[in-house]
Amino acid sequence: MGDRLMEKQSILSVIAKHREAGLIGFIIILSIVFQLLNPKFLTIGNLANLITNTTILIILAVGMMLVLITRGIDLSIGSTLALSGMTSSLFVSAYPGLNPLLAILLGIMVGIICGIILGYLVSIIGILPIIASLGLMNVYRGLTFWSSGGGWVSAHQMPASFKGIATSSFLGVNTLILIAIAIFLFFYFFVNYTITGRQIYAVGSNPESAEITGINSKKILLLVYTIMGGLSGLAGVLWVSKFASAQGDTASGYELTVIAACILGGVSIAGGVGRITGVLLGAILLGILDNALPLIDVSPFWQMGIEGGIILFAVLFNVIVNRAVQQNELARRVV
Repeated sequence: MGDRLMEKQSILSVIAKHREAGLIGFIIILSIVFQLLNPKFLTIGNLANLITNTTILIILAVGMMLVLITRGIDLSIGSTLALSGMTSSLFVSAYPGLNPLLAILLGIMVGIICGIILGYLVSIIGILPIIASLGLMNVYRGLTFWSSGGGWVSAHQMPASFKGIATSSFLGVNTLILIAIAIFLFFYFFVNYTITGRQIYAVGSNPESAEITGINSKKILLLVYTIMGGLSGLAGVLWVSKFASAQGDTASGYELTVIAACILGGVSIAGGVGRITGVLLGAILLGILDNALPLIDVSPFWQMGIEGGIILFAVLFNVIVNRAVQQNELARRVV
């Protein structure tokens, strides 16, 4: 009986190590099913739209991964995105000749300020992340409505150069995709090959041990929330540029989708566990569902239910696998 239990735990440990391969397999199977149901799914045009529409989710999920790894959470990213997007769109509508790069930098700066405020409340003041981010979510959303006077910035108020941020391309590849690739590669290197990246995992795995080894946990927490804010600010500019519209309720509730992408990718909300490649695959999986379910005429209400069911399954799977890995490691130490 004990041997069977050990064997089962070992199998789950192997699955945990190769989780990304399993996600890729699931994505391939899902794509084949959708293609059989609607031959338009795997067309070049639809795949291009799918990837483009998923880029903002990928950008935000990368930042959320860092936050979740440190045992935190940021529920304010949707509001930060809206505030950054509204601020940049108001500026470009008032100054049509403003360089698009300056508009992007403005949005990033707004996001960084929002992230620093949240990071300060969590790391220095010691407020629980869920409470601090929940409060700031409403504050930032209120500032968005206040800054616009309750109105919105429409496409005809935005210069073509600003809208071109999301619609332009380089060597035939959409700019949004290039930005997402650059961010993914940068943070892949950051979390895997830098001391700070390893410290982020250490803080999430065992905060007490991290402090004993000399890691400044407060500094790390402030950093990850600042990064999350900066990426939210960038996403805000890209969002309003892509949809050519900035409204007070932009991206309302989007933070839950971002968290879902991380969970699907294997990031543990208990902290210390998560891979950026898994997050990428989790975001792509959600992008496939958002793109394909309408193609096969699935009701929007069922779409939410299906996505929720998949997320719930992913959470349960994570719990089972993580417990098996911990028990397997404990058994090896005893032996």
